[in-house]
Amino acid sequence: MSKIKPKAKPQRRRVVFSFRAPEADIVALVGSFNDWDPHRHPMDNKGHGLWKKSVTLPPGEYEYKFWIDGQWREDPRNHRTLPNAFGTTNNIVTVSTE
Repeated sequence: MSKIKPKAKPQRRRVVFSFRAPEADIVALVGSFNDWDPHRHPMDNKGHGLWKKSVTLPPGEYEYKFWIDGQWREDPRNHRTLPNAFGTTNNIVTVSTE
């Protein structure tokens, strides 16, 4: 009788998001990985208008945007987008298994 090995959980990966917004008071990372909640992933002001946030995600494809002082903004450094239900677009990030 052969033993069946349990499937290993996919490795979560650290993903760093950044946005340059020197005029901003509050910047948050929002997306399908946090139920689009601007309170769950506030970004850190690293100085000179650079905001960063690191999140750990399981492999998969995720949609996201930035919430800057109450306004939705796309990631200008990521041209991978999908249309959303509001007539704008969301950025896409893929977390690999490798």
